[in-house]
Amino acid sequence: MLETSARLLRLLSLLQARRDWTSTELATRLGVTTRTIRNDIGRLRALGYPVDARPGVAGGYRLGSEGALPPLLLDDDEAVAVAIGLRTAASGSIAGIEETSMRALAKLQQVLPSRLRRRVSAFQTYALPMPSRGSQVDPDVLTVIASACRDHERLRFDYRAHSGTASRRSVEPYRLVNDRRRWYLVAWDVDRDDWRTFRVDRIEPRTPTGPRFTPRALPPDPEIMAQVARGVGEATWRYRARVIVDAPASYVRGRLPIPVEVQPLGEERCAFEPGSDHPEMLALYLGMLDADFTIVDSPELVDALRALTRRYQRAIDTSQKTSG
Repeated sequence: MLETSARLLRLLSLLQARRDWTSTELATRLGVTTRTIRNDIGRLRALGYPVDARPGVAGGYRLGSEGALPPLLLDDDEAVAVAIGLRTAASGSIAGIEETSMRALAKLQQVLPSRLRRRVSAFQTYALPMPSRGSQVDPDVLTVIASACRDHERLRFDYRAHSGTASRRSVEPYRLVNDRRRWYLVAWDVDRDDWRTFRVDRIEPRTPTGPRFTPRALPPDPEIMAQVARGVGEATWRYRARVIVDAPASYVRGRLPIPVEVQPLGEERCAFEPGSDHPEMLALYLGMLDADFTIVDSPELVDALRALTRRYQRAIDTSQKTSG
């Protein structure tokens, strides 16, 4: 059985991880009686944590949101991680959070022991963050979406697609994914009966959120991230092509500047479907593969390769005449 202080931390962690818990569930997780759970809830309340109780035979508890901010207990690594996260957020992709992050970091540094202040100071002194150049996300929108994911509540929102088309969507939200300073929502689209990926900066939530839903079986996190990468590409690229490369799939993955699904066709051949807004740019990237390849069903890309070949040939001819 856990000691009281360790058990309280574990109880608090459970209450933060899920919205509702029954007394029996908490007691089972912690290996104690429901009476001990009631006593521990009282201790948390005395420390300033607002824990709401639900009456009845199947009564339970929920971590509330009212009252003063209770004390935080962080170990050394957690404190450094929070400090670095706040410093990074000051130049990140969430709108209006820069000043707030710096104020919170200043308060945290005041209570850090000297050994930790040195670690955080080294990061601040020698790490130079690049300011965000992409679209920024409203932190309130992120909070609404994250809460809907946690509580398994349907989300209704107005959405503006890459093409500018506006639509109203009803989804079951599951994951928020941050990729290269942009935020994406992975959700089950109720009307289209399929998984979809949405850019959060194009979402305008409609409140209140919808009814609770029973979560579907979710793919592993690596598959979710791969789905986001595919969805981003399909949504933003104007030109796509199927490319067959005379090289191993592992070699091609290592040469590509962004994550793209590569399909092995044997030990020395593979295929993938890159895209770009401009065929000329895609032709340049393919030239950097340093391997022979074949283009399938993309006449625009073939024309771009042909024009690039003529340009390179003229450069070769001119350079030979000059050197001669």
